[in-house]
Amino acid sequence: MEPTSYAAAHPKRSSAKETTALRAFSFGAYATQALTVSYFPLYFLDKGFSEQQIGVIYSTGPLISIVANLIMGIASDKYRTIKKLLHVLLFGQLVMVSLLFPFHTFVLTCLVMVGFYFFQTPINPLSDSLILLSSSYTGRPYAHIRVFGSLGFALSAYAFGLLLKQVGSGYTIPLALCTIGITLALTFLLRDYQGAVKKMNFSGFFHLLRKPEVVSFFAILLIISTAHRMYEGFLAVTLRHMGASDSLVGLAWMLSACSEIPIFFLLGKYGHKFKELPLLFIASALYAIRLLLVAEMTEPWMVVVTQLMHSVTFGIFFTTSLRYISHLIPDDFRSSGQAVFAVVWNGISGAISGLFGGYVYGHMGREAFYLLAAGLACIAAVGFLSKHLSERRQAT
Repeated sequence: MEPTSYAAAHPKRSSAKETTALRAFSFGAYATQALTVSYFPLYFLDKGFSEQQIGVIYSTGPLISIVANLIMGIASDKYRTIKKLLHVLLFGQLVMVSLLFPFHTFVLTCLVMVGFYFFQTPINPLSDSLILLSSSYTGRPYAHIRVFGSLGFALSAYAFGLLLKQVGSGYTIPLALCTIGITLALTFLLRDYQGAVKKMNFSGFFHLLRKPEVVSFFAILLIISTAHRMYEGFLAVTLRHMGASDSLVGLAWMLSACSEIPIFFLLGKYGHKFKELPLLFIASALYAIRLLLVAEMTEPWMVVVTQLMHSVTFGIFFTTSLRYISHLIPDDFRSSGQAVFAVVWNGISGAISGLFGGYVYGHMGREAFYLLAAGLACIAAVGFLSKHLSERRQAT
């Protein structure tokens, strides 16, 4: 069904229901992500895997996600569907997570996680595309729906931490099956805003990706993404080595996700009044400060407190990046553009942070690891500032 006919055929009440469905889906999808990011590393650590092996697991997955995101993004734009792809991806996640039960060796676990990431990593860019495309019909800006993903992440991270503290990390996999199954059920309540099949000129999309302003943005994005993924991928391991319990790890992730919520609301209402590149410069500079603080801290509660800076680092960066990409990539290529963003944000940076970061953490220690990440954030800050000044000179 074409978007215009959808808008004409459905009243405001339907728009309200669609908004609720999108918010519920976002909540469920990020609840699964809370498990994946916060507790899968601890699950693997308790199974006897080393930090370097965990780094390999978290790098092979993002490597395959590069292919997965591109395939799903192009398929979505070509066949004009997002909802059907979400069905396939979530069912695939159920199958892959189920396979973690019988497998205990590192090699088999790594292979299963590669499959899991193939189905898991395209979820966020596709759901972001769905939310962005729905906004003209629901009347809700992206941030006001995406904030429920933050709520899902926050509440789940803390609740799962309390639960796993009582029952043990072995229940991580059953919990993941529950959250994935619920999210799959919620997709059947969503509408598909890209239902009509039409021929797409993808040569125009690839020509677009070769433009200097697009290349420079994604290059700087890769640098700050690597710093972010280093922090995110090894936060749970860092806290565990400092003596933190699973519930404290959950509290850390809950605080970071909760801190996003006011930022998403503020940017949804006032973000258009500020230029994107200066905001990205500020977010990258604050990332550097955040990582420097973690490098010097010795107590887990100190690291937990710094999670509140997630609001002014990730919260500003992610929302502003999506807004900037909407200026670079036309709507006809929205899902493909989101896929490229995901390839850089999750795939390439995840592979670098997992392989190289895991080596640095295992052989050089926590302080060197976070100092390196802080250095990357500084480079990204300089890059965004330089890009802004260059664009301003060209405009004059």
